[in-house]
Amino acid sequence: MTPGAKAHAVHLLTAAGAVLAMLALLAAAEGAWGAMFAWLLVALAVDGVDGPMARRYHVRTHAWRINGDLLDLIIDYLTYVVVPVFALMQAGLMPGAAGNAVALAAVMGSALYFADTRMKTADKSFSGFPACWNMVALVAFAVQPPGWALIVVVAALTVAMFLPLRFVHPVRTRRWRGATLAACAVWAALGAWAALGGFALPGWAQGALVAVSAYLLLAGIVQQVWAGPAAR
Repeated sequence: MTPGAKAHAVHLLTAAGAVLAMLALLAAAEGAWGAMFAWLLVALAVDGVDGPMARRYHVRTHAWRINGDLLDLIIDYLTYVVVPVFALMQAGLMPGAAGNAVALAAVMGSALYFADTRMKTADKSFSGFPACWNMVALVAFAVQPPGWALIVVVAALTVAMFLPLRFVHPVRTRRWRGATLAACAVWAALGAWAALGGFALPGWAQGALVAVSAYLLLAGIVQQVWAGPAAR
């Protein structure tokens, strides 16, 4: 393949996320939560590899007419925000007027966050919670917290999108990268188990899912506060 063909193939891989988002949304509309999360996990895997591939095949040089960063943000907004927040509302996990209001605020806030030019920090981490509602939704389906507790968590994370807090990028943040990648692998395995097993995780697995989720959520903040100037 020519360099141009390889670069355009990477764009096609990214754009395939739109198909995965549609399949996940159709599954959610039918209440097929396992299938929905299975599609979202595939989309998450694609999102994890298309960036490194784009840099390896120099898409900005060989496929410059397509803005890969913009394409990635469009797909991420569908798979990270629209589908999982729809699922939380559709499944009744965030009940009542308060639940609906917080869910809609998360959708609107995420749109503003994705358009923020200060989303990334110098060390390739995220500035503010990176609107990973797909991960929040999967944990919520697996753990089934009280509705009020989930509403509080979603409201707090919505506000956190606009606070000067650091959140690790699982691949590009160098500090603690080994631990972060290990946590991501454990999270993905437990998430796949939950999605394919009807969310009937044993107690220890639920605890492990919450623990690795907490690491991914808090590692960047801990780095920011305690790990010295290199993390700031």
